[in-house]
Amino acid sequence: MKKLWHNCHVATMQNGRYSMIENAAIVTLGNKIDWIGDQQDLPEAQYDETIDLQQAWVTPGFIDCHTHSVFGGNRSVEFEKRLQGVSYAEIAAQGGGIASTVRATREATEEQLLNSALRRVKSLLKDGVTTIEIKSGYGLDYINERKMLRVIREIGQRLPITVKSTCLAAHALPPEYHEQSDAYIEHICTEMLPKLHQEGLVDAVDAFCEYLAFSPEQVERVFKTAQSLNLPVKIHAEQLSSLAGSSLAARYQALSADHLEYITEDDVKAMAASGTVAVLLPGAFYFLRETKLPLMDLLKQHQVRIALSTDLNPGTSPVLSLRLMLNMGSTLFRLTPEETLAGVTIHAAHALGLQDSHGSLVQGKVADFIAWEIEHPSELTYWLGGDLSKRIVYQGQEISV
Repeated sequence: MKKLWHNCHVATMQNGRYSMIENAAIVTLGNKIDWIGDQQDLPEAQYDETIDLQQAWVTPGFIDCHTHSVFGGNRSVEFEKRLQGVSYAEIAAQGGGIASTVRATREATEEQLLNSALRRVKSLLKDGVTTIEIKSGYGLDYINERKMLRVIREIGQRLPITVKSTCLAAHALPPEYHEQSDAYIEHICTEMLPKLHQEGLVDAVDAFCEYLAFSPEQVERVFKTAQSLNLPVKIHAEQLSSLAGSSLAARYQALSADHLEYITEDDVKAMAASGTVAVLLPGAFYFLRETKLPLMDLLKQHQVRIALSTDLNPGTSPVLSLRLMLNMGSTLFRLTPEETLAGVTIHAAHALGLQDSHGSLVQGKVADFIAWEIEHPSELTYWLGGDLSKRIVYQGQEISV
């Protein structure tokens, strides 16, 4: 099907800028963009369908490049306890924290995990998300990590959304490996990752490099295994302390380093040299009442791509709106509306290794775009919450959510 989408304005997001086309038209052929430009330059052709977008502003479909959307249970009761003054350490000692999510995830069936995750991902879809990354990491053994990864794959079959699957087995230490972190890392590298990769369940590998998770040396062991399997890597780093995890990730040409509140100038330089994307997670920053800002000026000075994401998870970022993260990215991290929109489009595409097919509206890329009833793209960052009127196009087909 060759379709003409016309009577619109476009923010193509090429090179991380609005790169606007006024009075634009888009031609899609199947699931790809066949032509895009000023409507007066539209080539003469026959179209199977012509769609009037009624002066909407068109942007690339949003990309949520860091989520933990699949999990059992939730931690709302723990949230209430923390607000009443109970410390995270006390909650963890009572069997709470990530241990409670691991327990709930292990106890849940594959169907239960799928049904709860579908509800959350549908909320993101309604917000304009057409591509999402989902991590495992609450199973922490082969059977349950496999269960999570199978659910992640199934979400991409059930919903009109592109899903990238990341194995985060190195997320926390499971109870059966208490005080045996080296042994658990060995198990990930020799048993878990090779098997899960062989089953076609893994698109990338992530690890949590922190004093309360895994050391840089342990994470590097995971990265070497991923490298041997030709899998790209990502990292949770510098969220609570400075361990140079982002520099380590850069040495392995990581797609992204995420969180980064305690990043150093050396880390920034290493990421700039490797092209590793900085993924900032304002939801977690807000939810945990953090005060230590990432080195925003240095990230911009060294031209590190900055992406934004929900970090949707039950413990530190129960966020169901990527568009809300645009506003938080501006208010908390001082990004401009143009920078925040780039952060959930072209830069987020780089964070998933999808920059050649997604993230900007140019000829040859996948036809994922949103037609927003707004007067300027900055409104996407300006409005807090709500459901902005929009039309969602996924792979050249308009969808309803």
